[in-house]
Amino acid sequence: MTLDLQNYAVRTDLAIDSKEMAQGGQKQTIPGLREDVEKKDGITITRIDVLDDAAATAIGRVKGHYVTLEVPSLRNGDTDLQERVAAEFTREMEDFLAKAGINKTSKVLIVGLGNLNVTPDSLGPLVVENLMVTRQYFELVPDQVAPGYREVSAIAPGVLGTTGIESSDIVQAIVDRTKPDAIIAIDALASRSLERVNTTIQVADIGIHPGSGIGNKRRGLTREILGVPCIAIGVPTVCYASTIVNNVIEMMRTHFRQETDQTKQIMGMLDDIGENDRLSLVKEVLEPLGHDLIVTPKEIDEFVEDIANIIATGLNAALHDAVNAENVAAYTH
Repeated sequence: MTLDLQNYAVRTDLAIDSKEMAQGGQKQTIPGLREDVEKKDGITITRIDVLDDAAATAIGRVKGHYVTLEVPSLRNGDTDLQERVAAEFTREMEDFLAKAGINKTSKVLIVGLGNLNVTPDSLGPLVVENLMVTRQYFELVPDQVAPGYREVSAIAPGVLGTTGIESSDIVQAIVDRTKPDAIIAIDALASRSLERVNTTIQVADIGIHPGSGIGNKRRGLTREILGVPCIAIGVPTVCYASTIVNNVIEMMRTHFRQETDQTKQIMGMLDDIGENDRLSLVKEVLEPLGHDLIVTPKEIDEFVEDIANIIATGLNAALHDAVNAENVAAYTH
């Protein structure tokens, strides 16, 4: 029996989080879902294909292809590790582009969603600042463009509260005028797992909804809306307070079970409540008080800059043959 997550307000944007919740801590197979896990020297790459509507309902995700790169040590600021992550991200992006039918000459528009003035939400604009954009050269001096580059443009449209215009409307106008063959959208996300905040990159071929990381879903950037393939790149930079409290309760229960056989006496009824019911209870307690806050680590400034550089480096290498996976490290800040 699979769990239908549509019945719960799950505060996560990661497919891997949703899959784990649907499995309920077990390893049972979810019909219609295919998973492949690869581990490479501190980097865990999980590829999830949601193949049918039943699987989509079971995990609460749209049908499509999801790739997650998990790097727990990314918070340590290890430059060598960052270079390896950028190289792996490059290879995964190249596969995504190929599967989406985006060839070496396809024009690509990159959209950095978020607010540059709010650090946990600044990922998209920071990536755009570090991209190798080339459309102007193809427009003005096409005969001087060296082999190995494609036409790439980029925009950071800001947020509705600042511009008064939906990001999707801005992007739609640009698409209508510049006619890109594909869109790559980057945004900050939310996760149910503390360990995955600022250590995880998700790539998906389903597009993206601005504001989804804080539960504010609006008109999205998707193939159905914009008429071209839309690849979404996201990094969880925040957790909800209810998620943190729920995780801490689970960590306490695990700890007590390792140390004593009196867990039931210590935890009381919490020892018998399942994860989703416990999360609902925590939210029921916190939300009337206005305390279900959105939380981010205090080192978020450094984390978001590092991971933005990794994504920008990987995109530059994936989109331009002249910047290949072998020399991608040379472009890492």
